[in-house]
Amino acid sequence: MSIRVPARSALALCASLATTFITLAASAAEKDFPALVQRLQAEKPAFAKRQQTLLASRYDLADRIAKGTIMSRGKPVQAGVRVKLPAGMTWEKLAALTPEEVKAKQLWPSGFLPLPHPHHEAGGMIFPPFLIDETKKQTDRDLTRFDLDFDLPDHFLPEFPAPIYLTTRPDLGDVSQGKVITLSNYSELFKDILNPKQLEGLRLLVTPFPQQQFNATDDRRSLKASQGVACFDCHANGHTNASTHTVGDIRPNEYRHRIDTPTLRGVNVQRLFGSQRALKTVEDFTEFEQRGAYFDGIPADATRKGTNILERGSQVHFMAEFQALLDFPPAPKLTIFGRLEAAKASGSELRGQDLFFGKGQCAICHVPPYYTDNTMHNLKVERFFPEVTINGRRASADGPIKTFPLRGIKDSPPYLHDGRLLTLEDTVEFFNLVLALKLNEQEKRDLVAFMRAL
Repeated sequence: MSIRVPARSALALCASLATTFITLAASAAEKDFPALVQRLQAEKPAFAKRQQTLLASRYDLADRIAKGTIMSRGKPVQAGVRVKLPAGMTWEKLAALTPEEVKAKQLWPSGFLPLPHPHHEAGGMIFPPFLIDETKKQTDRDLTRFDLDFDLPDHFLPEFPAPIYLTTRPDLGDVSQGKVITLSNYSELFKDILNPKQLEGLRLLVTPFPQQQFNATDDRRSLKASQGVACFDCHANGHTNASTHTVGDIRPNEYRHRIDTPTLRGVNVQRLFGSQRALKTVEDFTEFEQRGAYFDGIPADATRKGTNILERGSQVHFMAEFQALLDFPPAPKLTIFGRLEAAKASGSELRGQDLFFGKGQCAICHVPPYYTDNTMHNLKVERFFPEVTINGRRASADGPIKTFPLRGIKDSPPYLHDGRLLTLEDTVEFFNLVLALKLNEQEKRDLVAFMRAL
């Protein structure tokens, strides 16, 4: 026997049940979210202390600037090797050992191991305080996480706000006017410089959309329901502010890499996008970020939290068109072929250039004029250390990583794909060991001098 319910009554019943479900869900959220905040805030100091203890054990974190070297808008560049060596070891002694000997004796400097996220088990986007403060000031949008804070000191980060150079208007120099570009000022600053498509692309790049930790659901990591994050929250002014995240395309969680946000300068000369994903166009990357990376590669979370589906033929294209206008900073000592002009360069810079193209083997991957070969390389750094878990991050093989351009490199600390190298001096020491270059101290200084001129 069956009972027929009139269609109109059935619809009313469904509507009533849906309303009841929504009410119950909202009530549960109200109870669950405060409990989540309370629990994670209580845990926060212990994880912050854990990370700061790790950083202090790995690095010399003092604010020690390089004389006569500044970033494009004047921020001092940090000087010296900051990675700490094992007790009784010197860089010369370490360079004399084989990878097998370094591994067997566990002499690989801890600062050369993968750098964990500030709270690796939690992961997610995290922003430096200066970006959070300026975003609040301009847009009344809060990018503070209640469960964790950014970890690296400001003096090791790129200058903020960064200058903006356009390939289409090199005559203008820095077009940022010293401001951080946001939804509140982008039109005023760029309406007379960009065409309508490019301006719309910039608008989308500064528009916040829901993201895994910043959204309106009850498992977010912001105290207030959030509009989300914008592309230019990490890539501030089309550059980088060293905001960090964990990659969404590796599992399990302990193997996920920390990401040091790369600059978008020079996107027009690049052919691979993503440190490991090897996406073939900036359009692919732009769309992938919104659909996948924003939500840790979890489509169900994207659907539930409010993924922004961009229209490929217009919106994605417009965003990519603006990104392709972002130029490298001026390098007055370089010729049009990317080599030093002898009359303008110092002796150390010229010697460094010879090393870069010779003994240092740097130019095998970093080819002028932009100092990238637009491909990927596997350094196999795991030759030097046994697998070990550090603050929730399993240090093991990194795999192939794209060759990032070195033009304007002094403006983009920290270095390597996860930001484990705080200075260019650290970077030279790292590659001296990994590539078995046998550089002496003067050669190392000369290589750094050359890279600062790029």
